[in-house]
Amino acid sequence: MNLSQGSFTAVDYVIFALLLILSSSVGVYYLFSERKKSYREYFLTNRSMPIAPIAFSLMASFMSAITILGVAAESYFYGTQYAMISLGYAIATPISTYVFLPVFYNMQTTSIFEFLEKRFNKEVRLVASLVFILQMIIYMAIVLYAPAIALSAVMGLSKWTSVLLIGSVCTFYSTIGGMRAVLWTDLFQALFMFFAVFAIIIKGTVDVGGLSEVWRIATEGERIELFNFDPDPTVRHTFWTVVVGGMFTCFSANGINQAQVQRLLTSRSLKESRLLAYILISSFLIVYSQKLKCWMIFLPLLHVGNSVL
Repeated sequence: MNLSQGSFTAVDYVIFALLLILSSSVGVYYLFSERKKSYREYFLTNRSMPIAPIAFSLMASFMSAITILGVAAESYFYGTQYAMISLGYAIATPISTYVFLPVFYNMQTTSIFEFLEKRFNKEVRLVASLVFILQMIIYMAIVLYAPAIALSAVMGLSKWTSVLLIGSVCTFYSTIGGMRAVLWTDLFQALFMFFAVFAIIIKGTVDVGGLSEVWRIATEGERIELFNFDPDPTVRHTFWTVVVGGMFTCFSANGINQAQVQRLLTSRSLKESRLLAYILISSFLIVYSQKLKCWMIFLPLLHVGNSVL
């Protein structure tokens, strides 16, 4: 680790260390808590969690480093058409909450793959579980690599060190604390993440001369594009590809994805689970509506990114 290569100050290092310590402490707290130790408590918190931590946990799992870094770069280089994916999510969410969610919730299951065994057989459940594990291994590799790039730039950490540090802390508190630790940790991590994102947006917008200036430059750069109805499938982003693709992505993420569904199943009732799904899509739409305004994504992030690098 070469501190001279980064741009963190002593205060930044203290905040970063406190975040890691606090995350680990939540896991330790629930490891030694006097709650009844059972698999339903470990995996589903005995379905006793209030709405707030579940909602923020859903947001945190949805808004990974891929979204913050990857979607920002995608929109900057290829325009705002990608933001129309939010319409696909808005259409698919009610379908997910009334078709998929009740099946898993009423089964009193801890894993969506249990449904496959009951509906078909154990072999189908095993194959689906292995495919999901493989998918998550690939996905988590990217999720860990994205913040590793950022930490390498601002702290001088090697990418391997960043990956091992973040991965170890997350694995530690998730393993020893169970789902309850995951939800409460996600709560404060999500609050910190959203505060940081909006702080960057505000600072970047002010530095480039205000909202009107950001909009003017983005318009001149031909980045503002909302309703491209071109049926050509070879075009990178069109209304049809992002909306239809967004619908199927939502079915996958909110309807049958173990990571999201397991969080929804920790709520106290099916009604609350449905409400949580709508809170999730509402937060997603708010973020993307800001991206449509352009200053959320283009020059502010580029300006601050250049100042860091």
